[in-house]
Amino acid sequence: MLSGSDTGIGHALAKYLDNLGFVVFAGVLNKDGPGAEELRRTCSQRLSLLQLDITNVSQVKEAYLKVSEKVKNTGLWGVVNNAGILGFPADGELLPMSMYRQCMEVNFFGAVEVSKTFLPLLRKSQGRLVNMSSMAGGIPLPRYAAYGASKAALSMFSGVMRQELSKWGIKVAAIHPSGFRTGIQGTSDLWDKQEKELMENLPADTRQDYGEDYLRGLKSYLFHMPAYCDANLSPVLSAILHALLAKRPRGLYTPGKGAYVPLCIFCYFPLWFYDFF
Repeated sequence: MLSGSDTGIGHALAKYLDNLGFVVFAGVLNKDGPGAEELRRTCSQRLSLLQLDITNVSQVKEAYLKVSEKVKNTGLWGVVNNAGILGFPADGELLPMSMYRQCMEVNFFGAVEVSKTFLPLLRKSQGRLVNMSSMAGGIPLPRYAAYGASKAALSMFSGVMRQELSKWGIKVAAIHPSGFRTGIQGTSDLWDKQEKELMENLPADTRQDYGEDYLRGLKSYLFHMPAYCDANLSPVLSAILHALLAKRPRGLYTPGKGAYVPLCIFCYFPLWFYDFF
């Protein structure tokens, strides 16, 4: 069972696992949306679509009932918490509190809700829990205070669950990809809305300290972001597959070019050097 299958990594993962012959339960934010329609059109009859807004407790419970009805006593082999939001990348002081709360609600609380709900089915099969975190969840990156904090919380949750669930044979992994081109970057309409909210909440002295040129430049950073992101998602899909199938999966995966380098510098070098880097 995976969440966030409308676009990006979740969408590609649903197709990938279906092509490999898995029975896939693909959770989507909009069951009538274009992503869901494409999965219906291109995937086999084994794939089941689930209406799943992970911030909606009743939808999570309903998804659990549908999955448990289908798997019956065999249990569920894997849960992949993939659904997430990026938010508007900006300095932590500039971000409105609503953005911090929204990132935590989706990226952390939603994933915890799904995990807690589906764990009884994983216990039956001694299965796998895979959480899609981020490079920003393991190392501090400028302009990702809200997103990074929510992903860091998810990574810590993964680590604790890995320790606690081992007594039932459940394996837990966190995925920390580097920059990949996915639907999480959002649309220009969404960016406009988030930028407007950010600007409207700025105190006059803060606006003056940062300067209008800098504030206007925040949005251009978003438009240039895809150029630095890899369109080939196969390293991430391979990491998730290994986490799901390997006899001894790793607790942490860092797929993508350079994902491991900043983490090593952060862990083994003085902090001033990492900040300079």
